[in-house]
Amino acid sequence: MDSLAVVLLAVFSAGYLVLAGADVGVGMLLPWLGRDQRERRLVIASFAPFFLGNEVWLVAAAGLVAGAFPGLEHGLVEELYPLFAVLLFGWVVRDMGLWLRGRVDAAAWRGVWDAAIVAGSWALALAWGSVLGSVLAGGGLGVGSVAGLPLAALFAWHGAGFARWRLPAGLAERAGRVPARYGLSALVMAGAPVVAGVQVEWSRVVAEGAGLTMTAVVTVVVLPLLLASQALVWWTFRGRVESPSYL
Repeated sequence: MDSLAVVLLAVFSAGYLVLAGADVGVGMLLPWLGRDQRERRLVIASFAPFFLGNEVWLVAAAGLVAGAFPGLEHGLVEELYPLFAVLLFGWVVRDMGLWLRGRVDAAAWRGVWDAAIVAGSWALALAWGSVLGSVLAGGGLGVGSVAGLPLAALFAWHGAGFARWRLPAGLAERAGRVPARYGLSALVMAGAPVVAGVQVEWSRVVAEGAGLTMTAVVTVVVLPLLLASQALVWWTFRGRVESPSYL
């Protein structure tokens, strides 16, 4: 059962980084991809239908860690608390920017929240990069922070590949100046948590008894539903963006 839980955690972690990593990367590149308000509305529309569903993968992964690997949860939070604080702050600021930018029809208002989207996206990328760097290097906060910047660049690279696929022709050409392919960057993003997981001594952090079994069983039930809902959303919005979204 513990092996099943490890595999499930790898699936949910990879799913989050592949899916949400794309909208985080696009948010990082927003000032470059969108030079004016009209272009920025299109850039945000490229990932608007996906970002809430993408975040469900993180919620599911966090629940799996709490239920099946309490030792890992305790170790990460205790050693990397500042990084998780930055991560949470960036998440809230980025999502606030996405929800609030279109609520007032004023350039200054949109400018403030566009800045929040960019800052929150960079905070998310740097925090996740530092967390992955800490696990990969087997070190603490200092080691992870050094590794955070190059790993954060993966998010921007991944976002450029996504933007090249989703944006209209003119903006897609701008994104195409970055040598990125969404399929390739998705494989790299998916591989990052798997490689990091090799460094973890799972036998020392796994739960015992009914808690592990219940968490694994519930996760197995939830996974097909999540995959089906994601597939439906991606099929519905599979084309290039042609107009601004509700955001």
